[in-house]
Amino acid sequence: MNTIRTIIIDDERLARQELRESLSKYSEFDIIEECSDPEDAIDKIETLKPDLIFLDIQMPGKNGFQLLEELTYVPDVIFV
Repeated sequence: MNTIRTIIIDDERLARQELRESLSKYSEFDIIEECSDPEDAIDKIETLKPDLIFLDIQMPGKNGFQLLEELTYVPDVIFV
């Protein structure tokens, strides 16, 4: 079975933890990184090229839509 390389992006630590725990029930998700900062997330997405990101819409400094506009590599997105 192929795994889905995934990055969780949320400025709230507890939200990232809860999502990680929920996804741990499904072996097809391989969480390769977590990011709490939009700028860090952009770097990680461009470098790691995940298949999927779970993206918080409301973050300080830049919202999820603004983050997506800056990407040259855009994976599948699930807004959280």
